[in-house]
Amino acid sequence: MTTPRSWPLVLRLGTAQTLAWGSTYYLPALLARPMADGLGLPVSQVWIAFTLALLASAALGPFAGRAIDRWGGRPVLMGTSVLFALGLASLALVQGTVTLMLAWLLIGLAMGSGLYEAAFAALVRLQGSQARGAITGITLVAGFASTVGWPLTGLLEAEFGWRGACLAWAGLHLVVGLPLNASIPRAAPLPAPAHDMAAGMADAPAAHPTPPRFTAWLLAYVFAATWFISTAMAAHLPQLLVASGATLAGAVAIGALVGPAQVAGRMLEFGFLRRLHPLLSARCAALAHPVGVACWMLFGPVAGPAFALLHGAGNGILTIAKGTLPLVYFGPVGYGRRQGVMMAPSRVAQAFAPLLFGLCIERWGTGALWISGGLGLSALAALLLLRSGASSPAR
Repeated sequence: MTTPRSWPLVLRLGTAQTLAWGSTYYLPALLARPMADGLGLPVSQVWIAFTLALLASAALGPFAGRAIDRWGGRPVLMGTSVLFALGLASLALVQGTVTLMLAWLLIGLAMGSGLYEAAFAALVRLQGSQARGAITGITLVAGFASTVGWPLTGLLEAEFGWRGACLAWAGLHLVVGLPLNASIPRAAPLPAPAHDMAAGMADAPAAHPTPPRFTAWLLAYVFAATWFISTAMAAHLPQLLVASGATLAGAVAIGALVGPAQVAGRMLEFGFLRRLHPLLSARCAALAHPVGVACWMLFGPVAGPAFALLHGAGNGILTIAKGTLPLVYFGPVGYGRRQGVMMAPSRVAQAFAPLLFGLCIERWGTGALWISGGLGLSALAALLLLRSGASSPAR
């Protein structure tokens, strides 16, 4: 549970995460088109560059996690603030395809060492096994990244153009993000480094017996499948709603329910669900998207709001599970590196989700939802192989 003494740290890290997500992950949604028009490139080139950034973040994640394990989150996140600023400033100065790719590659390196996984690892280095409440608190604050980021990006682009918007975001990382990350307490040295991804040590061996190796692979699959669903829905939900018969205005209104539903799900995790093992809440959350798909398929676009609420709430809780489940099963020692390794497939899934799911929509229309629903059920099946009362999968 998050204590009153933890809230200042949670608010600082959560605000820095809001800035990090709003200025990178949510940036192309509003700037891809004006960026492409300004450079005389097809908009697909911008999305390819963004995909490159996500792949770079997947590659860097384990190394950033290892650095946090060794030195704590403060120096890594401070360096990431500078890297975000350099990447966004470089993006504002691009002149063609090559410089566009290089700028997004730099931003991808910052994403690999400065988004949720790094913040979770920083908390675990400071609070150990007691970090579950603080992890939930950070996701509550940063859950408004799109709510803040999209309007601010739109306002900056309207006033100063897309280059000015990128420069403004770069300045915010130096003026706001860097001081916030610099205020994180220094982490005390750990007694020993982590070794294997699936054989992490814990503060007390009795509390965290070593789980079988494939526990880590099951969790990595769950995280990758659910990130694929989340990113695919973020990119294509309005298109799916229109294809099923909703008006464009209705599709936008329904899509806007996802963000508040994510925050509501995280509040539920912070309140009632924190009394339960995080595996149980993760199972419920993994089931939410398939249930929403079933409602949509049975009742059509009239069930769109129910789908958005179920998908959003489930996604909000699963974001927390990505931080808490590795902590529960493997303990805090070596958490950063292990988290980076287990989340690397998720970054790859994120990178290709818009393209692959878009192709599915072109071929099957709303029938593509059966694919996302099936992925959600497969994630639930993987979670059902894990025991909540022990650190080993059910046999």
